[in-house]
Amino acid sequence: MKKGRAAILILMLLCSVSGFAQDRTDTLYKRPKDTMDLVISWKRIGKGVQFCETDAPVKSIIGDSKLTILKIDPKQVEFDLFTASAMDSISKPVNVWADTMNLNIVFNAGMYDLGKPLISRGLLKNKGHDNQFVYKEGWNVMFALNPLDSVNALDAVVYDMQCMPFDSIRNKYNSFAQGIRMLDCSGNPMNWKKNQACSMLVCAHDAQDNLIVIFNRSPFSPNQMISFMKQFPSPLHNAIYMEGGPETSLYVSIGEFCLQKVGSWVSGTYAKDTNETYWPLPNVIGIRVNK
Repeated sequence: MKKGRAAILILMLLCSVSGFAQDRTDTLYKRPKDTMDLVISWKRIGKGVQFCETDAPVKSIIGDSKLTILKIDPKQVEFDLFTASAMDSISKPVNVWADTMNLNIVFNAGMYDLGKPLISRGLLKNKGHDNQFVYKEGWNVMFALNPLDSVNALDAVVYDMQCMPFDSIRNKYNSFAQGIRMLDCSGNPMNWKKNQACSMLVCAHDAQDNLIVIFNRSPFSPNQMISFMKQFPSPLHNAIYMEGGPETSLYVSIGEFCLQKVGSWVSGTYAKDTNETYWPLPNVIGIRVNK
């Protein structure tokens, strides 16, 4: 990472976890006044993958206020986790990860340490390699991949650590990426005390165990995004905050369908909508879509 970009990173915090806290006592969802309905209309773009781009229920302070959403059936695609620290120690933009590893969908595998840019802020384990072995207390949600029992388990699952303790799953999967909880295992919203608006990427499960991936470039706060998720036609649960700010990346290339989404804005620290390029990422989740 270039020195100039590294300096920006250190200044920004980029919606980083160090400034966020959650209040578990506030779990009663009340739809904010003067919000529009969230309209979801799915388009199939590949086997087990559907796409929707829709207006957010409220207008952002800048940009088009769109939500880009994928619905992915873990039973029909192949998930994997990739870490530069286990390979060549070179961070790569998501499109390069896709080309290098033959992937159709790539997005952030959680937040990384700004001072040690190859290392995840939360626990990150990929098969026999520990990128970050420290379990972050209070984050309360874990993305688990590569099950040891591939016949009887989904290829990728987001777990609420308050409902399914980490010790109960640590020997059932080969790969883990920790993030911050937004909806619990029952779909209750987690109130975030620090509510900094930013571009972001979050994941959740619907009632049919599909993985829902949501990207927004126009800045919204975590609590706004949580309220948007509460409007989904199929109730969501186990929602995980994966990344925010200009590092936020989503790449999709399935047949003739191609989608490239990059984040930018962070209120107070990087309040500009000017980033147009993928930033190099040390850790990504990749998906291969079967033909």
